[in-house]
Amino acid sequence: MVLEIAGLSPDEESVYALLVTFGRAGAADLAERDGMPVERMDRVLESLTAKGLASPTDGVPRLYQAAPPDVALLPRLKRSAEALDLAQHEAARLIESYRDTMRRRDAGQLLEVITGAEALRQHLRQIQTSVREEMLWFCKAQYVAMPSGSNTEEFEALARGVRYRVLYEKAFFDDEGAVDNVVAGVRAGEVARAVPQLPLRLAIADRAVAVFPLVAGGPHGSPEEPTTALVRDSNLLAALIALFERYWEDAVPLDVDDSGELSGTDGPATPDALAPTDRRLLSLLVAGVADKAIASQMQLSRRTVQRRIQGMMERANAATRMQLAWQAARRGWL
Repeated sequence: MVLEIAGLSPDEESVYALLVTFGRAGAADLAERDGMPVERMDRVLESLTAKGLASPTDGVPRLYQAAPPDVALLPRLKRSAEALDLAQHEAARLIESYRDTMRRRDAGQLLEVITGAEALRQHLRQIQTSVREEMLWFCKAQYVAMPSGSNTEEFEALARGVRYRVLYEKAFFDDEGAVDNVVAGVRAGEVARAVPQLPLRLAIADRAVAVFPLVAGGPHGSPEEPTTALVRDSNLLAALIALFERYWEDAVPLDVDDSGELSGTDGPATPDALAPTDRRLLSLLVAGVADKAIASQMQLSRRTVQRRIQGMMERANAATRMQLAWQAARRGWL
């Protein structure tokens, strides 16, 4: 019955509805309308009276009338809603406590082994279908399970408002059709960056589950069929997220210009290279040469030198020139 949440039994709900509909009525009349024995009706009316949902008159025969629903029911429903909310929070706490206990006792609750390209492909599709907020990806060269351009689930998730942050390693752009597929992703809303090299393949959904290889597999690995792991909330997952964020911080943003070309890569095979002019300028800067002297040696204006330095700092996510020098060494710019 609908009003059970307000503390009414099925009989009480039925009789209260009769009182609301017909106004004042006696026990015998109500019993006849409801098909309930009079003795049972008397008990129901006494219960409704005790709960403040009905009140008897002083006359004979005694009649009953319903209390206004907004006065009698709404406070009960509010209290029930609050109790339900507390119960839901407690249930969530118990569920999490249970999961924590199971994770400590059974490693299988933390890590699931996936064998074979087809099984891996299905898992990657499933986590993208269920993701709600964000996907994080490490994309290495030469696919293992999902050929470039076949990940239609990404575009469906982007259309739902899911954020995609994807890191591509330099060699990835050598794969046939890779650049066109990255362009399509960026145009659909993907946030893409590039790095010289990635340590592993990785997909993380909502910071709650990650998929990564346990052993090498695919074009350059043995065995040919990949063996991967699906890991849930754990210190290992936290470490994988931190690894992603560390590489993301140092990566080069990729954009699509008005002509549909992928910019920020300096060509498909060299996403982290500097132009010759910037490389020479940076070498002088790291050597301690002042801006004015750099401008003189390179036959540039001082303002142009400073603008180019600022551009390299933004590209390297460096807040200071010292950080730029460190990032330049790390990225192989020197």
